[in-house]
Amino acid sequence: MTPALNVSNINGVLLELDKIIAQCEREGSREAYFAVLYRQMTEAVRKGISDNIFEDCPRMERLDVIFAKRYISAWHCYRNASPCSLSWQTAFDACKKNDLTVVQHLVLGINTHINLDLSIAAAETAPGQDIFKMQTDYDRINDIIATAANDLQIRLEKIWWPMKLLTRISNDRHKAVINFSILKARQTAWASAAAMAMTEGPAEKNYITGLDNGVTAIANRIIDPGIWAASLLKIVRWSEERDVGKIISLLK
Repeated sequence: MTPALNVSNINGVLLELDKIIAQCEREGSREAYFAVLYRQMTEAVRKGISDNIFEDCPRMERLDVIFAKRYISAWHCYRNASPCSLSWQTAFDACKKNDLTVVQHLVLGINTHINLDLSIAAAETAPGQDIFKMQTDYDRINDIIATAANDLQIRLEKIWWPMKLLTRISNDRHKAVINFSILKARQTAWASAAAMAMTEGPAEKNYITGLDNGVTAIANRIIDPGIWAASLLKIVRWSEERDVGKIISLLK
């Protein structure tokens, strides 16, 4: 049994994420990059629940816990050489690569956790027609994420110094990259959650398997985006911070 199964509230989620981040820091593992981002998003949602901005705050906390447990469980399974989803296996394996940019690692985590895990968690939190009662609160999280993503972009400028120059040239338009990735993923996840909420049994399992395969295909394109994009990413990788421990500190 993984520690994730003992998590029952959002504060417990944050504690588990802190443990993952601390272990990754000690090991100098790139797995910490997404864990740090996810902790920041979770803290922002926790504040939203505390501020009572949702129509149904207890339901949103249940969603957050179910959602987080999928990532935490996947991380522990991977670390213990136990089976996890193919898309998480791909994302975690990529953390061993030295030639990917920090943004690629972050987007790999975003892709798997939102496109796969969020869809499943939302359908589990509100099965059947209840899924549509949750849409307003689900959409409200987008505003929270947008703020957190903009804060992240500022930290990324410290990791890849040319981004500061890009900020002046583009009038901050490039700051939409991470935010766009998250919001587009959440839109796709909602469509998948709505479909999944109406299925059960073998049909649901088949849907999840197909979804996992599709998310893995996206992950592989993030890792190997083609010759032209790869050439540009090599330039970014060459000029960004190399020390994993320092990058983790800068992302916090």
